[in-house]
Amino acid sequence: MKAVRFHEYGGIDVLRVEEVARPSPGPGQVLVEVRAAGIQPGEVMIREGARHDRWPATFPSGQGSDLAGVVVETGPQVRGFAVGDEVLGFTHQRASHAEFVVADDVNLVSRPPGLPWEVAGSLYVAGTTAYASVFAVDPVPGDTVVVSGAAGGVGSLAVQLARRRGATVIGLASGRNHAWLKERGVVPVEYGEGVAERIRRAAGGNVDAFVDTFGDGYVELALELGVRPERINTIRDWRTAARVGARTYGEGSAACAVVVSELARLVARGELEVPVSLVHPLAEVREAFRALERGHTHGKIVLRP
Repeated sequence: MKAVRFHEYGGIDVLRVEEVARPSPGPGQVLVEVRAAGIQPGEVMIREGARHDRWPATFPSGQGSDLAGVVVETGPQVRGFAVGDEVLGFTHQRASHAEFVVADDVNLVSRPPGLPWEVAGSLYVAGTTAYASVFAVDPVPGDTVVVSGAAGGVGSLAVQLARRRGATVIGLASGRNHAWLKERGVVPVEYGEGVAERIRRAAGGNVDAFVDTFGDGYVELALELGVRPERINTIRDWRTAARVGARTYGEGSAACAVVVSELARLVARGELEVPVSLVHPLAEVREAFRALERGHTHGKIVLRP
């Protein structure tokens, strides 16, 4: 089969699509023919070696957590799935950017009817991270919540989930994404110099919670706005969070089939939207990551083997 590999840390050019042996499922595992797999900013940091202390790579390394596809083989002791089933979920083996991937049965759920493959294959990381981030700051009706990176893969879901909790949501995003945010009941605010004052004007009072999906000083901004540390969550600035006592709930805090299944049901019912901005074939993995690393992407970028 074909799969993405890199043999050393580095930039986009270390990524290759190589012929590798097709894996076989073990006990409690299934082999999935991948129909779609999302890409993540965290994969860039791993590939570059910037997270070696936290997530070291073993070379040659694959990549990819999100996946959606069709079960083509089952190992012994598999529960709940059979050959031909359409599934979505995740793997912790950095292996979903490939034509086939082995996944544990407990990390998969059935694909709801009508859920597009591109959406199903990009739901896990962004969805569970957004779910955990919103859970961490616990918005309630009457709260005002600020979300940085509000049009990105995680942020676009976090603003919707916070709105579902009844909060007033202020989304920091570039002007070209303001209309999308407004359509979903979010108050858009341009990021950049002077953002603190713009947030204060938009809030018309106190800011109660802050979800940071971007890093780059937003934890300090939340403190400047008077948000208590325990109601700040960041998925990027762990060092500052540790120093001030903010939270760092992310994907790992909600990495379970129950959460993925609930998110998939919400999307299939039209109650939650997963924006997909670009879809690339597996052979164009470098182009996909170039688009991701340029930033300003609205929603998700997806690979289709």
